[in-house]
Amino acid sequence: MTTPLLAERGLDISYETVRRWVARFGPAYARRLRAMRPRPCNSWHLDEMFVSIGGRTMYLWRAVDAEGEVLDVLVQPRRDKRAALKLMRSLLRKQGFAPTSIVTDKLRSYGAALREIGMADRHATGGRLNNRAENSHQPTRRRERSWIGFKRPGSTQRFLSAHAAVYNTFNVQRHLISRSTLRTLRGEAFAQWQAAAEAA
Repeated sequence: MTTPLLAERGLDISYETVRRWVARFGPAYARRLRAMRPRPCNSWHLDEMFVSIGGRTMYLWRAVDAEGEVLDVLVQPRRDKRAALKLMRSLLRKQGFAPTSIVTDKLRSYGAALREIGMADRHATGGRLNNRAENSHQPTRRRERSWIGFKRPGSTQRFLSAHAAVYNTFNVQRHLISRSTLRTLRGEAFAQWQAAAEAA
């Protein structure tokens, strides 16, 4: 998408150049964009999905809040208690507060991890409670198909972490708001992007 947009402006840039730009500047942009985000909701939704990385099945663990804000993304080789603990500890460290509720599917690893850190009483599972987290995987699935899979765990982790910050900045529930509100929110998102770009 980026290359055709640049070509329209008379800039002939290869996909590899864009990839290198993302690898070099993406983490700095993402850090600055995250710093501008408001505090997330007190209800967190966690889910995991399998992804193919270099022909190997890995698991992408994702946490979002009740509004769909992506809180963390973690690529792991397994779907066990250790991986769930790693996600939870990363979340608590990055967010700086414990949520009032944690919603997951019925994977036992979540319950075991939450018992270990003393948060089992905040755990909710079942039914459609976790649709928010499951739906948040859709942009990653689309990206995975367009790239014919991811190549390496490290680069996948870096890309998805940076992508989450950009997604949070520009994601607007456009079907729920008026056209004028959409324009206002988009303007604010581009202003944040500009500030992150100037500071990077």
